[in-house]
Amino acid sequence: MQGAFPCYISERMIILDIAITIVQLLTCLFLIVVVLLQSGKRSGLSGAIAGGADTFLSKNKAKSLDAKLAKATKWVAAAFAVLTIVLNMVL
Repeated sequence: MQGAFPCYISERMIILDIAITIVQLLTCLFLIVVVLLQSGKRSGLSGAIAGGADTFLSKNKAKSLDAKLAKATKWVAAAFAVLTIVLNMVL
């Protein structure tokens, strides 16, 4: 007697589908955390109006935590999109 799955879907495909879904869920949670850790765009607005836009932190913005979080957001969002496409193509 065969399993509960139709003959065109193998058990390996089901296992692959579950594994990709778990990785996608973890990627989604990581993306939420990275976005929530970023500071808002308004945080530097008061310094810019007061003339403090040329501070040490604004000169080294590429090395700051916000820049690293922004870069991580782009990569994790791209990975999430790729996983979504792959998951759609598996079954």
